[in-house]
Amino acid sequence: MQEALLDVRGVAIRFGGVVALDSVSFDVYQGQIAGLIGPNGAGKTTLFNCLSRLYQPHEGEILFEGTSVLSTPRHAIAKLGIGRTFQNVALFDRMTVLENVMVGLHGETSATLFASALRLPSARREQQAAKERAWELIDFMDLRAYANWLAGGLPFPIRKRVELARALAARPKLLLLDEPAAGLNHDEVAVLEGQIRRVRDEQGVTVLLVEHHMSLVMSVSDKVVVVNFGRKIADGRPDEVRRDPEVIRAYLGGAV
Repeated sequence: MQEALLDVRGVAIRFGGVVALDSVSFDVYQGQIAGLIGPNGAGKTTLFNCLSRLYQPHEGEILFEGTSVLSTPRHAIAKLGIGRTFQNVALFDRMTVLENVMVGLHGETSATLFASALRLPSARREQQAAKERAWELIDFMDLRAYANWLAGGLPFPIRKRVELARALAARPKLLLLDEPAAGLNHDEVAVLEGQIRRVRDEQGVTVLLVEHHMSLVMSVSDKVVVVNFGRKIADGRPDEVRRDPEVIRAYLGGAV
């Protein structure tokens, strides 16, 4: 039987007397696009912050390829193979698109400060390889027309694509997308759906996304996990989750 790429086991976290996550468990397998949904305040972002080691759960375990994420230092999460985007896009506004994407490769370079300062052959080779990888992703995300623009002057949808390209630069095995459709119009969401599929199909990256845009989640996901008040209430195929009475109650309220 195939082993899960990501295995979340009984994760619980409290903030004071508030239980943000209550024994949440689910798994994501290699090659899947998984959606994590729930009403506002359900605990989705808290769970994402546990996955990327911004928060430390009080209980439970998170395994990535069998390795404990919670025992991995925060700075080593990217090397483990996990990348992430954020709802609030954070680019270096005074750097170009190309330079922003290259920032995503900083963890893969090994040249010393001395070698880089003197532009020794090893440092030049690494710099060239990083630039080539950045151009690949710029083309992949259809950003070539903006490559030399300063990030601060970019339209919001383009900024989100730059952040996605940067997250892919280090070749993650799992990409965490935090509300990628936020701030996008209907046509831009349709483009995003195609981009998420291409990330999985062409870049070979497994995707876990937190999203409020239900039609995007249901159309692009292989599986959907639903949380409400910190508890998992459903986990399955989109068509199964859509019909689940507890999910309907969580979103619509009242009896079903």
